[in-house]
Amino acid sequence: MQTAILIVQCKDNKGIVAAVSDFLYRNNGNIIEVDQYIDDEVGDFFMRAEWELDTFNIVKDEILRVFAEEVGNRFKMKCSLSFNYPKPRMALFVSKLSHCLFDILSRYHSGQFQVEIPLVISNHMDLRPVVKAFGIPFYHFPVNKENKAEQERKQLELLKGNQVDFVVLARYMQILSRDFVGDYPNSIINIHHSFLPAFVGAKPYHAAYKRGVKIIGATAHYVTEELDAGPIIEQDVARVRHHNTVEDLVQIGQDVEKVVLSKAIKYHLAKKIQVVGNRTIIFN
Repeated sequence: MQTAILIVQCKDNKGIVAAVSDFLYRNNGNIIEVDQYIDDEVGDFFMRAEWELDTFNIVKDEILRVFAEEVGNRFKMKCSLSFNYPKPRMALFVSKLSHCLFDILSRYHSGQFQVEIPLVISNHMDLRPVVKAFGIPFYHFPVNKENKAEQERKQLELLKGNQVDFVVLARYMQILSRDFVGDYPNSIINIHHSFLPAFVGAKPYHAAYKRGVKIIGATAHYVTEELDAGPIIEQDVARVRHHNTVEDLVQIGQDVEKVVLSKAIKYHLAKKIQVVGNRTIIFN
């Protein structure tokens, strides 16, 4: 089924839902999903509508223009339109830890992710056999202080050459530069092995252990220039007890990481994320 996804943002007002629904009805659009949200603090209205294109009266290249003329301009809407085809192209960046990579590739192989994975990039060779087993090209870019800028330039060329739409950092233990992030705004998803903003840093599980916490978690977020401070997409937690060791916390935490990152990827693929400042609205 080929579908279109429209996301609108504007000041809240009467008649918005009716106007959008009427536009789709008049043009023979069969609605599949509709979700809306009102931010009462600032008075903003957000809406996501998805509908079938098979019988829709307007050709895809004209939908946004016609919608703006008939509905969007009246409500001063900010609008974005996307489609569920062709499949988005996702690149994976990894280092040495394999749990997120294995989870993503298994979901991809089983058809849970409607996505293409043209390549995997790593700063180490450790996970090359895993990637090759799935028949995906693996590229090794060793990174240090001296060659970081040049290696990132080559990585970006590779991504552009393979028409990559978004990037997932599946425990990639390198900080991306401002220039790299700027090429993929709100299109680089990172999994942080902690429930942000608490226990940030290289060893959050060790810090949590020393504090005697009873809950640990993981956070998936879009990457921005500010480290670990981008818009949060998904979070989850797991309970731990006093007898759990650091090794236990790492294992429990990694299980949470896989689930959280998987959900974030699914939201991104389904075009269910609207970034507003440094926050996200996740549509149902």
